[in-house]
Amino acid sequence: MKAVVLHELGRTPKFEQCEEPEAGEGEVLVRVRAAALKPVDWQLASGAHFASPKELPVVCGTDGVGELADGTRVFFGGCRFPFGAMAERTVVPRVFCFPVPRGIEDDIAAALGNPGVSAWISLTQRAKLERGETVLILGATGVTGQLAVQIAKLLGAKRVIGVGRNERLLGTLGELGADATIQLDQAPETLKEAYSSEMGIAGFDVILDYLWGEPTEALLSAMTKAEFAVAERETRLVQCGESAGSSIKLPAAVLRSTRITILGTGGIPSREILHAAMNTVMEAGARGELRIDTLRVALTEIESVWKRREVPGRRVVVVP
Repeated sequence: MKAVVLHELGRTPKFEQCEEPEAGEGEVLVRVRAAALKPVDWQLASGAHFASPKELPVVCGTDGVGELADGTRVFFGGCRFPFGAMAERTVVPRVFCFPVPRGIEDDIAAALGNPGVSAWISLTQRAKLERGETVLILGATGVTGQLAVQIAKLLGAKRVIGVGRNERLLGTLGELGADATIQLDQAPETLKEAYSSEMGIAGFDVILDYLWGEPTEALLSAMTKAEFAVAERETRLVQCGESAGSSIKLPAAVLRSTRITILGTGGIPSREILHAAMNTVMEAGARGELRIDTLRVALTEIESVWKRREVPGRRVVVVP
């Protein structure tokens, strides 16, 4: 079969012939119909990710949409090493196959599954968003950030503020449900003032942070109080990504003057939570309640696409 194969960390993978997978106990063979090319795929292949492969060669791709032997269309993940999603066929644990509803195209389902479920779980399981709350999303112009804006509104957020650099994409967030936006490309003090203005007296209830680094430092500075004051409600900040930096300076005053809880995404949730989130996200996508832009490319085009990196605001989907 044909597949996208990585022979050396940090190098561009190749479209080439690969051995056929065979299913073992508890596994199923999947005929791949579409596989999303995500930031984590580049990170894994570069050697920078904690889960980067220790043995090579390996087929790239972590998840996608495919068809089982009985014709069932599924979203799948957890491909068994050395097989991956960017191939004509792959092998995965049966428990990591989730039915895909009618009414949603292969490329949309493949693109939606990973970021949609991530945003849904971050908001519901980690931030525990309640109806009527205010949500700030750092990195709202990215694929996952755009979905987070939409999901926050679906979950009943009263106000959603999107933060990002891409001016064109910031201008489209209102169509996705954002009530306000903040442009990151401005002087630190001006950015701090923008945060303070949107925060107002009530503050933010939930913050999803796909950026970290300096944008987060500016936000925490804006939230830090210079006097003793009664904190009427807690802010829950969920750390989801690090596209602007892998670390921050965290002054003690932030934690002592502000009622803030900083959480991580918490790793992989239980299968029950994952299954429920996947079903909800896919059904919302099938109804048109969640929008995601995709760019379909063939497996044969992988080398040129890989070198281009991401397409701003769109998810590249590789199709066999």
